[in-house]
Order: sequence, then structure tokens, then C-alpha cells
Amino acid sequence: MRGGGGICSLFYMSKIQFIHRYEDIISVENILEVWGEFLRGKKSRKDVQEFQRHLMTNILSLHQELKTRTYKHSDYEHFKISDPKPRNISKASVRDRLVHRLLYQSLYWYFDKRFIHDSYSCRVEKGTHKAITQFERYSRKVSNNYTKQCWVLKCDIKRFFDSVEPEILIEILRQNIQDQEILNLIISIVYSFETRSGKGLPLGNLTSQLLVNIYMNEFDQHVKHKLKVKYYIRYADDFVFLSNNKKYLQDILKEVELFLKNKLQLNLHPKKVSIETFSSGVDFLGWAHFPSHRTLRTVTKKRMFKKLEQAQKEEVVQSYLGLLSHGDTEKLRIKLNETISCFERAVIK
Repeated sequence: MRGGGGICSLFYMSKIQFIHRYEDIISVENILEVWGEFLRGKKSRKDVQEFQRHLMTNILSLHQELKTRTYKHSDYEHFKISDPKPRNISKASVRDRLVHRLLYQSLYWYFDKRFIHDSYSCRVEKGTHKAITQFERYSRKVSNNYTKQCWVLKCDIKRFFDSVEPEILIEILRQNIQDQEILNLIISIVYSFETRSGKGLPLGNLTSQLLVNIYMNEFDQHVKHKLKVKYYIRYADDFVFLSNNKKYLQDILKEVELFLKNKLQLNLHPKKVSIETFSSGVDFLGWAHFPSHRTLRTVTKKRMFKKLEQAQKEEVVQSYLGLLSHGDTEKLRIKLNETISCFERAVIK
């Protein structure tokens, strides 16, 4: 196997088995139930309306293909976004996204129960705000309520989604899923996306969000059980270690680089690795954190006002007001309200 040897963590030695059956996942009843959930917030989309126009025909056709093992994933629609940085998004067809959701709902809870507590990306009842709260809680513990120095090792993986090695991912899945039909369906989705390097997962698939967490859980378990790091938080490919000992973090960094490269074929971004003091301000998940307060990053502020100018919608405004409520942003909130007033006056004119 490519990828520097097999994966065999304590996590994957668990005796709890994956109990879902292929026949249950692809049943017409299950597809219809998942369709109802898939439809939320998408009813106005043209491709969804087109699929729904002949819903039962499409559902029965998809079920038959899955039942006879003749299902093939369609090509992706590719486009670029730049929020917050340039990204290549791959959008699958409605029927393929329905299959993604079928698998996601069968896999999610089995794997989520095995993830570490301090993994926060794309998980129910987690998210950026809880990650930030935990980050500040850990900083207080390490610094003894900011009476001692707290050092923070920040890391970021270079080209994260594009660098996932399919063979390593499949080997991890194989250790957990005994039903070969389910595994074959997952494999077909993993290999439905092609890059020049032969690696990567499509940024846009619901399944990709879970699969990268499964992939990185190998690293999380290594950090917690082998390196025995107490203060560690990961959100997708951004992760931090906290300690009152700078040398300890320098040593941890060497171990981190070795494991990621040798076991998962991932590399740290050379320009996004740093060891800083919390007292000098640490940039993490869109906020600059200090012992007494947190402020929104400059780039986040600019993106917020740019997006507001483009959208000028009430839901966008409320979303940003919600974001700003999580930090010291009184001046920003005043500026945001002034911007809203300008938009309203322009509409009246």
C-alpha cells in the first residue's frame, strides 16, 4: 500500500462494530426519508426542482442501480470561490448528492463517537465558537489565569483536501466496515474525483467533510494517546497545541511533521506554522485572541463588509451580527449598523 505503512491506532482496535447493512441503506424507504432531509433549504434550486419533477421515477431508478451494483457516479461541475481564500469547489449532481447523504447518515454517528472531544469541524454540537471557547479555556489553564506564559504552537496542513491519499483512507475504512458492498460504494465516491496527483477528495461533497475527519482522527488519536498532549484543538486542517514550555512545543512539532508525512502523506504549510505567546495575540479561527479580549481579524472584517455590499440581505446582516456578538466588537457593530442604514437610504431613493 502507498502511504508509508498501515494504520493501526488504539482507536481502530475498538470492539464496537459498524452494524448498518447495504440493503437497508439503499432501500426505497430510506432514500425517500433522506430525500426529505436533503430537500431542506434547496427547494428553489433548479437542479433540485428538475429531480423532484419526476421524483419517484428518479428514486426507483437510483434504487435499482444501487441494488444491481450498476450505479456510477456522474461527473462534477467545477467552479471557484474566494471566501475566505481561493478554493476549487466540485459540485455533484442531485442524484449523486443523494447517495452521499445516504452514506453520510449511516456513517456519521458510528465514527463521531470515536472522535476526540477537541475535534470541532463539521460535527453536531461543535463548530468554530465552541473551538474558540475551548481555546481560551485552555489558555487560562496553561497560564494559570494569565499569571504565567502560555505558548501556542499553530499548524496548518498544505492543500489539505487535495492531499488525502485514497488508499490510506480506504484502509482506515476497511478496518471499521465489514460490509463489502458499503465499502465498495464509498470507494466509488472516493475515486469519483480525479486530480493530477491521484490524491484528494472533492471540496463540496458532504461525504468529504466526514471522510477528512476520519482520516485526521488517526492523527488526533496519535496526539492524545501516543504523544499524550493534554491541550490540543483541531478544526479541519487548523490545529493548535498549548503549553507553558516552548521547548516542549518545538519537540512536539518534529513528531507532528513525522507522523503526518509518514502515516498520512500530509505536509504542514511552511508559512502557517508558528510558536507564539498568547499574551502577544494569537490568530485562530478568524479571531485574534488576547488574555483580556478577542478581536476580529482584519481580513475577516474586510470580507464581511464586501459580502454585505454584494448581498444586502437581512439574513446576511443577522448572521454577521451573530458573529460579532462573540467578541469585543462594539465599534464594528456600530459601523455595521451605519452600513445597513446607508443601504436602506439608497433603496428608498
